Amino acid sequence: MKNKTNNRVRLDYIPSGVFEVGKSGVQASIETVEDSSAVFDEDGEDVSSTTLPGAKGYKYVNWGADNRLPYELIRLIGVDEVMSQNKLFNVLTCYGAGQKYNDYDTGRPTVDKEIKKWMLHNSIPSFMLEQATDMKYYFFCVSVIILSVDGSRIVRLRHKEACYCRFEKADDKGRINHVFYGNFRKSALREDEIEVLPLLDEKDPLGDLEVRMGRAPGKDGKKSIPTKDRKFAILVRFPTPGCRYYPLPNYTSIFRGDWFDIKRLIGKGKKAKLKNHATVKYQVEVHKDFWSNLLAEEHITEPVKQLERIKKEKENIKNFVSGIENSGKVWITGYYIDPNGKENRMVRINVIDTTKEGGDWSEDIQEASNITCYGDNIHPNLVGATPGKSQSNNSGSDKRELFTLKQSLEIAFHDLMYMPHNVVIHYNGWGEKVYPDVPMILLTTLDQNTDAKSTTANRINHNNDEDDN
Repeated sequence: MKNKTNNRVRLDYIPSGVFEVGKSGVQASIETVEDSSAVFDEDGEDVSSTTLPGAKGYKYVNWGADNRLPYELIRLIGVDEVMSQNKLFNVLTCYGAGQKYNDYDTGRPTVDKEIKKWMLHNSIPSFMLEQATDMKYYFFCVSVIILSVDGSRIVRLRHKEACYCRFEKADDKGRINHVFYGNFRKSALREDEIEVLPLLDEKDPLGDLEVRMGRAPGKDGKKSIPTKDRKFAILVRFPTPGCRYYPLPNYTSIFRGDWFDIKRLIGKGKKAKLKNHATVKYQVEVHKDFWSNLLAEEHITEPVKQLERIKKEKENIKNFVSGIENSGKVWITGYYIDPNGKENRMVRINVIDTTKEGGDWSEDIQEASNITCYGDNIHPNLVGATPGKSQSNNSGSDKRELFTLKQSLEIAFHDLMYMPHNVVIHYNGWGEKVYPDVPMILLTTLDQNTDAKSTTANRINHNNDEDDN
């Protein structure tokens, strides 16, 4: 993270402060929570670039001020229980009923042996989950297609994890020509540690691929000599305003606001309060004459035995008040009245209030969790962030409708994520056989004799070959 005089700075290394816990005024030192907004460059999109090692001198655009923004996002999400589960929920709802290649005639998953074998070799369910994860974390995903030796078919479709991808600085025409893949967690990379991938045109990857492979003419109307490259990257980006390279997901407003830090402070405050609160059930007061009377009654005069007897009697008192087997029993002790008329009890047991500690911020933590869910575009009732009988938990019908609404919001992501599949289908000559689809899961009512069914927004109208949405 960059430290700037006119901006926020990271608070990771600010010394621990003093935090007051409880009404008793007990002081507990706790670790200061960092300012989560400091991981973002407040001047807008940072387009500073770094030159890769090697003779070609490629330049990639840094992702964040110090090129570590994706890893900071992973860290911040990982320390928050609600947000990390929200991301998993978003990935699973985006996955829906899984990526399918549906038959044009039946609208059902294809039974074509060649296509099914290709899907099996490329582990399409894993590919879909990987792509959905990057889309939900970073709003973009990168896939790689690998062609056969003769360049006639796409034989492999692979995912490249977004946090290890960097984009080449755009040329004079504003086009990004390469994607670089490597472990950018390291401060310095060798040339052999970075994979350079030619990037197909973001808007028309299929057309660009066909031109490069000599299948179609270029802008000049002439076919070019086929390239020797057999591996190409396809970039899918969800648009965010003002970001030319790396999208800034909408959920990151959670970090740039205050509630993420407030939620962490509440957790640390409750932890400090619970750690520094000693739960004591009883206070036993013993008159100083009680011990001398006890020793006199038992005729114990030796100092060592006197100490042993007093210690044993203390254990007897402790066991009496704390043992569950003594519940309901009675302990009889004496007392006397002094010349001033004041009662002096030999033993007095005081019951200490053991009201549950650490509940001071219960409403605040619920509010912070709800705001986190709102920032992640998830209704709290769907992920259990609104617990308790007294909370506004919705009925089963409301939850079903909320889940259906959530699934329908994934259509925009699905339409973008179809891109690499469409490139494969049409380049391999399957365009008249199958089309990509991600059916949505719809929860049903009991009268339909099933728990759930799937439907799709990518229905094909066979009369005019257009989507019927």
